[in-house]
Amino acid sequence: MSGTNTLKVMIVDDHDMVRTGLRTYLMLEPKFEVVAEAGSGQTAISMLEAGLPTGELPDVILMDLMMPGMDGIETTRQLIAKYPSLKIVMLTSFLEDDKVYGAIEAGAVSYVLKTVSAEELIYALNGAVKGMPVMTADVSQALTRGLRQRTAQSGDEDLTEREKEVLLLIAEGRSNKEIGEELHISVKTVKTHVSNLLMKCELDDRTQLAVLAHRKGWVKNT
Repeated sequence: MSGTNTLKVMIVDDHDMVRTGLRTYLMLEPKFEVVAEAGSGQTAISMLEAGLPTGELPDVILMDLMMPGMDGIETTRQLIAKYPSLKIVMLTSFLEDDKVYGAIEAGAVSYVLKTVSAEELIYALNGAVKGMPVMTADVSQALTRGLRQRTAQSGDEDLTEREKEVLLLIAEGRSNKEIGEELHISVKTVKTHVSNLLMKCELDDRTQLAVLAHRKGWVKNT
């Protein structure tokens, strides 16, 4: 994140009106600054490769799913491969199981429908910056179905019951502090459990842990 409290946002959407609407709304939020816009996935990649005027990567990218040429999933995959620290929120009108799974697998932190409220979108953006996945119940269920359609990975990660509890709370988007309060353990202990989870599951970050929890069917349906 940038040195100030302002979160820098890039909007990638092939519809001018959508970009205008998102930009106009975010301009009303002092915490957010729209630093770049792109009308296609390839344009977004080219802009970041050339370097933004701010000289920094955006803190979060709002990415449209369906775009001509290169869709949001492939754009996300290529961007994360080049810039692993990027946080991307997929914003779309489509709730298809394979699309939800594909977006998260590609590296998007969250998958948000364009029908969400302004408050929910802001919550997703703030969560993305912290690497915390934010999903509504319908998106969560679509992800679970999408994961079950894929070939199940064999074997058991040999997790303890406590580690499974921590994993479930990670999948619900809880912070380390919130997990500690829920389980009545210290933040330091939570961090140790998270590190153990990443090591045992051979994963790189909390988002991948959340995907694992969905795949195992451990996420509560609300």
